[in-house]
Amino acid sequence: MLDVTVVLLEEGFSSTAIMPVEIFHFAGKLWNDLHERPAEPAFRVRIVSLDGDAVHSVYGLGMTPHAALSEVERTDVVIVSTSKLDLDLAFVENSALLPWLRRQHGQGALVVGVCMGAAYLAQAGLLDGRMATTHWALADKFAARYPKVNWRPDLFITEDSRVLCSGGVFASVDVSLYLVEKLCGHEVAVKCAKSLLLPMPRIHQTGYAMQTVGQAHGDERIRSVEAFLQSNFHTGISTQDLAERAGLGERTFVRHFKAATGQLPAGYVQALRIQAAKAMLERDAKPVQAISYDVGYDDVAFFRSLFKRIVKMTPSEYRANFAPLNVRNQSELEASQLN
Repeated sequence: MLDVTVVLLEEGFSSTAIMPVEIFHFAGKLWNDLHERPAEPAFRVRIVSLDGDAVHSVYGLGMTPHAALSEVERTDVVIVSTSKLDLDLAFVENSALLPWLRRQHGQGALVVGVCMGAAYLAQAGLLDGRMATTHWALADKFAARYPKVNWRPDLFITEDSRVLCSGGVFASVDVSLYLVEKLCGHEVAVKCAKSLLLPMPRIHQTGYAMQTVGQAHGDERIRSVEAFLQSNFHTGISTQDLAERAGLGERTFVRHFKAATGQLPAGYVQALRIQAAKAMLERDAKPVQAISYDVGYDDVAFFRSLFKRIVKMTPSEYRANFAPLNVRNQSELEASQLN
């Protein structure tokens, strides 16, 4: 049986600790219990805080640990949950955690940072030169603070040299099931997921991020072109037409556009179209083919392929995740009638 240690930190999100506790506790057990078979628990779970005292979430929920951090000499898996957002203060308050993480990793443990819990792994030096992820909204701040880390905010889960990270609060479920599968096999993980009515681990968080088209700049000629494109992205317009609108030669325009926005004109239009498609999928049950036409793609197969490449899920999967319940139900009804 493997030992899992979940670290509680003050003013975090309690689910980033509770969900891993429940998943590891029930792996090999709940499915068997539900089918009246002998339980085969795979993990022994310990919950710790720095001093062994109760910890309170950001919304006041109290959580009582089994032990203090210093009582855990060795463990197989460490889960670092989230803490308060003020990292400078949090690192001072939780300074004892950093050498403990380094020691556990040095002894062979798998060390996991959930959401902003990844910051503790980075602060401990465990992510230098390694791939990592965190919540998409924190990625730029973390990249500036820890430039030696290969940040991949497009991913829900990263694993590099026994150091794992997950992006976002609910991604504590993803990384926990990922580890159950890694350590116990696919069958145990699937049974655990099914018994808790959870999906198997997601890989990409691209579809959950707010997509930024372009960037701040002071080039008024390019800004006027951007304003035009944001209203007319669905129409076919050539780079030459855009260059004339800006009063520049085509090559000069492309160079200025890339310098100002960070993208080539075609990529900028593509990003606008995908962003518009996401908004449509979120709010109504219009067929994907119609949405493809509306955003400027006559070839719906190309649109589906492009959408999946950029968003990391199909248009239908995106709608299933983010549309209102009535829209999802209507889409499912129409799909069943087609079948």
